[in-house]
Amino acid sequence: MRTSNAEATWEGGLKNGKGTFRADSGAFQSAYSFGTRFGSGKGSNPEELIAAAHAACLSMALSAGLEHAGTPATSITTKAACTVDQAGDGFRITGMRLVVRGKVPGIDQAAFKSAADAALNGCPVSNALKNNVKMELDAALA
Repeated sequence: MRTSNAEATWEGGLKNGKGTFRADSGAFQSAYSFGTRFGSGKGSNPEELIAAAHAACLSMALSAGLEHAGTPATSITTKAACTVDQAGDGFRITGMRLVVRGKVPGIDQAAFKSAADAALNGCPVSNALKNNVKMELDAALA
């Protein structure tokens, strides 16, 4: 199986420090800080990466399921919103809202919703978060 790698460096204290992360593939890199993670600062954060990973994974899983069912999608677009909240003295990812829209010739809304639910249950990122993060799925044909 494939192993994907990334690296992060943090310098300084929590509120005044700063960090960087990057994928070993070179596909992405960004700076992050307390302000970009828990405030309104410009930049990325770990939760944004999890949201992107979940959106990408769900889109692929749904596309695969639809193709396997003989109704391949023209396109699947997924938006993910990862929520982090204070929990005691720390923070915790508490929710993931996924909005998926698909262009799929030959199926109705009920079939699309069923396929999206199955994809959510089979997506590796969903499975990593399952039983730990509340997930909400809004699936509709575009």
